[in-house]
Formats: sequence, C-alpha cells, structure tokens
Amino acid sequence: MARKVNKRLAWREARKEGERRARSGEQLGGSRGKATLAYEEIVVPAKDSGGGSGGGDNKKVRTALVVHGLLGAGRNWRTVAKRLATAVVEESSSSSGWRMVLVDLRNHGNSARLPGFIPPHDIPAAARDLAELVQAQGWEWPDVMIAHSLGGKVVLDFTQNAAAGSYGPAVLLPKQVWVLDSVPGEVETENSDGEVERVLAALESMPHPIPSRRWMTNRMQELGFSKSLADWMGSNLRRIDSASENMEWVFNVRGAHDMFLSYRKLSYWSLLQKPPQGSHIALVRAALSDRWTPDILAQLEAIMANKPHNVSYHVVENAGHWLHIENSSGLIAIMAP
Repeated sequence: MARKVNKRLAWREARKEGERRARSGEQLGGSRGKATLAYEEIVVPAKDSGGGSGGGDNKKVRTALVVHGLLGAGRNWRTVAKRLATAVVEESSSSSGWRMVLVDLRNHGNSARLPGFIPPHDIPAAARDLAELVQAQGWEWPDVMIAHSLGGKVVLDFTQNAAAGSYGPAVLLPKQVWVLDSVPGEVETENSDGEVERVLAALESMPHPIPSRRWMTNRMQELGFSKSLADWMGSNLRRIDSASENMEWVFNVRGAHDMFLSYRKLSYWSLLQKPPQGSHIALVRAALSDRWTPDILAQLEAIMANKPHNVSYHVVENAGHWLHIENSSGLIAIMAP
C-alpha cells in the first residue's frame, strides 16, 4: 500500500510540474530563449527489502525516457509505462526503482505550446531536444530509452550522435534502446498506402478555430476516414475557451508534418550494422504491422544473421502498429521477462 501511495504522490507532483512548465514556457539557459521539452514522470520505487520503503533512496532509482510517435504525446504511455516499470521492479533481483519520464516531442502535446522550438522540425532536432532536456534539468543520463514509431528514429538518432560526441563529452549512452515498430531505414512512398499523408493533409485543410469536436469528426468521415480514426483525432482537440465550442489541435500540424517527412527520409541501418559499445539496441516489430515490407525484413534479417552482440530483434504477436495498445501484455513480457 505504501508503494501505491508513493506512486500516486509522485504522479500528482510530476503532473503538476509538467503542467506548470507547459504554462510558463520555462526556458533553457534564459539568454538562449530555447525551451526544453514538456514531460511528466511516473516513479515506481524499489521493492521493500525489509528495512522500510525501498523508494526513499534516489540512488536506487533508474531512469527510462519514453518517447511517443507522430501526433501522439507522453500521456498516451502512462498506463503501459506504469505497468512496465512495476513489472521490472517486481521481477528484478536488484534493489532499484524506476522513474519513467514521458516526454512530449517538439510540436506535440504540451511542448507544442512552448516557445523556442525553431525549425528545422526534423528527427535530428528532436533528438537534440532530448539531450538538452537532460542537460537543462541536471539529470543523470537515462539508463534506458523506449520509443514508438517516429520516436524510434528520434532515439536512434540520439544514440548515433551521443556516440559520436555531438552532444558533448559528458553524455553517457543509454544501456538499452528499445525501438518499437519503427522501420530503421527510409520509408519509400511506393511502400506506403499514403494514409498518414492523407491524414496530415486533412488536418492542414481544417479551419482555425475548428467549430467543434463533432464538426471535425464528421468532416474526417466525409473525407473518407473511418469513424474510429476520426474519433481518435477528436481526442487530440482542446477547447480554446469556455465561451464557445471552438477547438484547436494539441499538436502543431505543420511542424509534425515536417517531422514525418524527415522520418521517412532518414536511415539508421549503418548504426545497426556497427552499433556503439555500451548500448544495446532492441528492435521490436508488431507481427500485424503493415510498416515492414519484404525488402525491409530481408535487410533486418541480414543484419541479425551476423549475430551482433548488442542488437536484438523481437516480435510482438497479435498486434498491429499500435502494439502498446493492442497487446501491451505481450510487449511487457518481452521488455521485462
């Protein structure tokens, strides 16, 4: 019970802090005029070893940065992050607790309302944002990075640049990098059904402000999208004021589109072929995902045939691209065996 209370208190305080940062537009190094990313935290203390609460010693808490995908936000990962951290703590023989830092990438979530995130809005800029967040907060470098879809390439870029010293000599590589259903190479236009592009184009065509959530969902269906997708998009709207039904997106549509174009163009196959020492990269594919073409799978299998000691490949069965929603138990079983 004490651990549950600690988790609730940590969650409330972290959420208040994230909301305060989003409202204030807190700056990194004042004179630079550069915002750091909005984030929230979930803390699962170490198991009670018999001498009281295991969560009281901060030295026993490891950190994982959790990075969402396109048009997502850190809040999308609250439930899975809590379950994963709890599973790791319960199954581990060590006395470590876990702090899960759920970040909002530039142009997404609460970070979309912060000033200072200037173009280019691309994967390398998003990766540098992660480094600047850690540096600005004075945190130790994360032990683990977990990222889905577009976020997967963000953490691969972070790993590549951290290993090259691009963020300074003091940066430590994460011990584990989990890349969840994110194609490591270029995403060719002919290998895509164009749904993401059509969604982004539809969002950019919407008026501002949007008259109401119902108006938006009806409009999306008129444009040929499913009701379930339209309803999900509706969850990404917020009311502008209490005096009307006018709504706006919680993300920056133009900036998110630019990030998607960057995601499609960049390739990290070379990183997987020669991964940096001291960091293990785990690629996780959703078995029912439509992102993986035969050519991509063949390239991945060729890399794995060389049996790299610090790259692993896993498959989550009975799940499509949104594997953390469709089979979260299967995902957690892989990540916290």
